[in-house]
Amino acid sequence: MARARQSMQELIARRRRAGFVGRAAERAAFRENLELSPEDERHRFLFHVHGNAGVGKTFLVRELEQLARERGALTAYVDESAGSVPEALAAIGGRLARQGHRCRELERQLAAYRERRHEAEAAALALDPEAAPHPSAGALAAARAGLVGLGMVPGVGPFAGALDADRLAEGADRLRAGLSARLRTQEDVNLVLSPERVLTPTLLGELAAAAGAVPWIVLLFDTYERTGRFLDGWLHEIMTTDRHGTLPANVVLVTAGQLPLAPARWGGFADFVAEVPLGPFTEAEARGLLADRGVRDEPVVAEVLRLTGGLPVLVSTLAEARPADPDDVGDPSATAVERFLKWEPDPVRRSVALACALPRTLDADVCRAVAECPEDEFDGLYAWLRGLPFVSERGDRMRYHDLVRAPMLRLQRRQSPRGWAERHRRLAQTFARWRTEAEAALEPGEFWKEERWRELRLAESYHRLCADPRTALPGVLADVVAACDHGDEVLWRWVRLLVEAGEDAGATGARNPEGWGSALTEDFAADAAAGVAALLLDRARAEEPWRATAYAVRGDALARGGDHEGAREAYERALALDPSLVRAVRGEALARSSLGDHGAALEGLCRALELEPDSAYNLFLVGEQLRMLGRYAEALAELDRAVGLDPAQPPAWASRGAARLARGELDEAQTDLDRALDLDPDYAWALARRGRLWRARGDRTRQLVDLDRALALHPDWAWGRCERGDVLRRAGRDEEALVDYDRALALDPDYAGAYASRGASRANLGRLPEALADLDRALLLNPVYVWALERRAAVHRRLGAEDLATADETHAARLSAPSPPPPRHHPSSVN
Repeated sequence: MARARQSMQELIARRRRAGFVGRAAERAAFRENLELSPEDERHRFLFHVHGNAGVGKTFLVRELEQLARERGALTAYVDESAGSVPEALAAIGGRLARQGHRCRELERQLAAYRERRHEAEAAALALDPEAAPHPSAGALAAARAGLVGLGMVPGVGPFAGALDADRLAEGADRLRAGLSARLRTQEDVNLVLSPERVLTPTLLGELAAAAGAVPWIVLLFDTYERTGRFLDGWLHEIMTTDRHGTLPANVVLVTAGQLPLAPARWGGFADFVAEVPLGPFTEAEARGLLADRGVRDEPVVAEVLRLTGGLPVLVSTLAEARPADPDDVGDPSATAVERFLKWEPDPVRRSVALACALPRTLDADVCRAVAECPEDEFDGLYAWLRGLPFVSERGDRMRYHDLVRAPMLRLQRRQSPRGWAERHRRLAQTFARWRTEAEAALEPGEFWKEERWRELRLAESYHRLCADPRTALPGVLADVVAACDHGDEVLWRWVRLLVEAGEDAGATGARNPEGWGSALTEDFAADAAAGVAALLLDRARAEEPWRATAYAVRGDALARGGDHEGAREAYERALALDPSLVRAVRGEALARSSLGDHGAALEGLCRALELEPDSAYNLFLVGEQLRMLGRYAEALAELDRAVGLDPAQPPAWASRGAARLARGELDEAQTDLDRALDLDPDYAWALARRGRLWRARGDRTRQLVDLDRALALHPDWAWGRCERGDVLRRAGRDEEALVDYDRALALDPDYAGAYASRGASRANLGRLPEALADLDRALLLNPVYVWALERRAAVHRRLGAEDLATADETHAARLSAPSPPPPRHHPSSVN
């Protein structure tokens, strides 16, 4: 039988590999690792290749993949074309299938995921009757709010900023209800909302099935500076925990990106990871590549080495031109850009190549806007540009390699500063016009949630900074403040914008974008939005209009981190600048509530309601605060209004159910709590409150079922742990109760209720000294805790300390508060 002819791709890959030069030590280390058994302590399970752009990471990763295949390994390669964990799993499954190991169950689940996600997106549009067949801007906005609120928009967390909290909550809650109605089962809902939890065990099972048939399975993840944002935590989890199953020992992972692995996540696993830092080629490696391309003339070689600094992408680019005449490299003042363009004689092409380096990314429209060429020549020039070796395509966009683009920018900026500024100014105007056109289809409050709008705004801001850094910087800093409300991914892009524009514009002085960007990068790495807001405020001039919002952003971040006192101070400073900033009024009130000052919190929330009288979210917060104060009739009045304004708001139903439960209205309370859970089956606070209702009805079995569900959703919820411990204690299962109390106190060491309850269980088990210590601690934290006083009196009496027991009983009788303090968490904190 005639041998099958090789494909074009196979022939290209073989030729490129035959020309692979350098990285001998890195290849040898990987090869040797495959000679070691997984049980050998020298074996490494993860190779992380890292280095600056242009050092040849992708070439090396592809070489490592080929080395693995030569040893019989099954391999899968993933790059930035995957934008999420499910897409990465699909890429892995496809690669394995092409090698004869089809992952049928994974394929089935991925198909189901794509179908269910499509149904979820359809459900989002179906929330508005205007959505079909041609959805209105309002319908699209509601749909996006729901998708963002459920975390289904990449890079945007479920809470995308207090400025729009009620809109996000409304959209997410309505979409949850729509999903529950549209999708067939809770498993389908889980597949849409948490695909990693469903798909990862299946992938691990497929790998385990394949692992017995091959010596190694090698999974390679390239462009990790992009994919690592969603893959790094997932890879760490499947390697170091058995949460989703086990990973076969003969799996080796390879990651490649610009940065080393994060020490906070990977620092404790150094014995299992091989760091592979890549720098420029050594002189010997660069000379070897040049010789392989036929460039051996010493003056030419010396000039290439000088101009490129050994960076592989530039060495390769210049080598491909094969300069042979020493006169070609005789000018000692030539730059890398001049050397690269020296071999392109067409002045129009040279001009287009330089001009198209100005935008950070390119498509045909951008290229047409920046290239000064006749329209009838544009298509040919654009096709030529796309074919240049330093231009890469990612989706529908192109970008220059950084190591080629940077010297091109420097050349243009130095040769003609006025021309540089004017070109960037024209580009900024072009992107501003496109942004304005995009805004016509959006509600004003939806701009920041729209990816296309953000892309245009970033491009416009970049070119304004390049044209005139001092004038543009204040407006861009205001955008940085706004970006803090839209997730770390969005904020990071604005921080990087300042760094890149500052470097490219060569700006200096106090208003230097690069100086701001570098400082913000450090603070972002340390504390994300909180760090960025703190630096902005530290450096802000008194007249900056965004200072009040920045203080509110910092308050939000501190509150999320549990620093409620710091949050209160930040909100107060925001209100000193802008007393009508609703997010600060509301945030300051909630911070006071978390600090136990419920009266002041109620006053602040009423002020927020005055400023936004039609906000169902504000009505709910006022009602909830009244409930926490024991003013149940007033609370019900506000919560009735909240439910009337927005019947799809689960927290309002749950809070009203809790208020009715406190009044002994068990049937009405159950109706409200059931309604909250119909709207949001994963609402842990409502589950815990319904558990209390089952306790009032004497149904301990149902109470435990609801508490178990709540804790399955939020295993680190201290209040829920203590609540379940109390159920177990009342059932006489004190040993089991102690497990929950211990966990609650590990999560919250100042939880008075958990100390008191643990003391009661220890007393039931006869461990009286330990019980007494717990009750003492509870009363130290809350001296007016009547129930703890009564329990301690009983322990004193059992220990024979009658006088101490009497003192506790007398003190308890004098106190008016008959129950422990309010729970540490209110419905809005667990959705």
